[in-house]
Amino acid sequence: MKILFVCHRLPFPPNRGGKIRPFNMIQHLSRKHEVVVASLAETEQELRDGAGLEKHCVEVIAELLPKPVRWRQACMALFTKEPSSVAYFRSSDLHRRVQQKLREQKFDCAIVHCAFVAQYVVGWEAGLRWLDYGDLDSVKWAEYGEHRVFPLSLGYHLEAKKLRKYEAKLAGLFQQCTVTTQGELDTYASLGASTPCRVIPNGVDASYFSRPVQGPTYSRVIAFLGRMDYYPNIDGILYFVHDIFPIIQKAIPDAQLRVIGSNPSQRIRNLARIAGVMVTGHVPDVRPYLADAAVAIAPLRLARGTQNKILESMAMGIPVVATPQAAKGIQAVPGTHLLVAGTPQAFAEQVASLLQRIETRKILSQEARKQVERMHHWPASMEIMDEVLTQALSRFDRHHRPHNTSPKIF
Repeated sequence: MKILFVCHRLPFPPNRGGKIRPFNMIQHLSRKHEVVVASLAETEQELRDGAGLEKHCVEVIAELLPKPVRWRQACMALFTKEPSSVAYFRSSDLHRRVQQKLREQKFDCAIVHCAFVAQYVVGWEAGLRWLDYGDLDSVKWAEYGEHRVFPLSLGYHLEAKKLRKYEAKLAGLFQQCTVTTQGELDTYASLGASTPCRVIPNGVDASYFSRPVQGPTYSRVIAFLGRMDYYPNIDGILYFVHDIFPIIQKAIPDAQLRVIGSNPSQRIRNLARIAGVMVTGHVPDVRPYLADAAVAIAPLRLARGTQNKILESMAMGIPVVATPQAAKGIQAVPGTHLLVAGTPQAFAEQVASLLQRIETRKILSQEARKQVERMHHWPASMEIMDEVLTQALSRFDRHHRPHNTSPKIF
């Protein structure tokens, strides 16, 4: 079967610390099907890096869309009914190339990861259209509106309202939808859409993200992993450094914070001036920077869906301390698989306790690793994806395809 897979950003392997859901979906689908990937890049370096994706599919269609162009389009959309986040990912060059590919070749299915790039296949009717929302971002923008000051708060509330209408409209234009968590499925249900929607949980490659079960015997390293140009990550680490880390340092003066993630903003780079704080920027492989960590943190105050940073740390047997917002998308029991704290004082006490108690770290590490293998291992998620694809194609064949023209899936 031939599949067109459209995603908003060129997906990279898990060692890059980026969005791994589309990468794993593409890699899995390519084992049984012909997959053509269409996506965007912000920089020439991203284009070059994305070329490596061809190892996992038959073709990559990628276009450069620089940030200045994206922001100009997003700002212009403020005065229209179009969500700015959709305009941010609009490329006439990519649209032209995708439409040409759809005309020239016979595709059985188009899978779109992220509602922002649904615009590239809307109107195509020759095969199954499947929208993997991942997370419904209209709720995220609404949360941003509650946490930002005027006039940003107004802008985010306006975007949330426009995007919610857009998400609901898209649901009626696709024959299958998917999300990452039960919470996102509840949000989808509130849209009033009739299109079937299933949960495909995010996972982690537990064989890739691993280290000796016991971890380091002595360590004072606290690790944070995530893209550092993403506002919830920026807000979360600033919150930790200013409100939580000083409390830890009073109890444990040699505690160290390691911020691991690409594209750190200037505010994040400035944190390296603080004693005990290291900001790595882009690294070719995140695992060496996590290997000697005693604790991983997820101090996010704004969070939607599943936080891969938590899964990756749990898979490596690194005890995790998270806020309730960050932990809610993980299938784990607080106190058994990870620790959860909602205030700066409680968060600091949990981290300090783990830094000082090796046996507690060891027990939490072992249980976290087991839970990832049970509930968040990518092969299990990909089995659900195969099932969704089979059922969706069967429905599409019954209602849309001429008799006896159904493709064989497996």
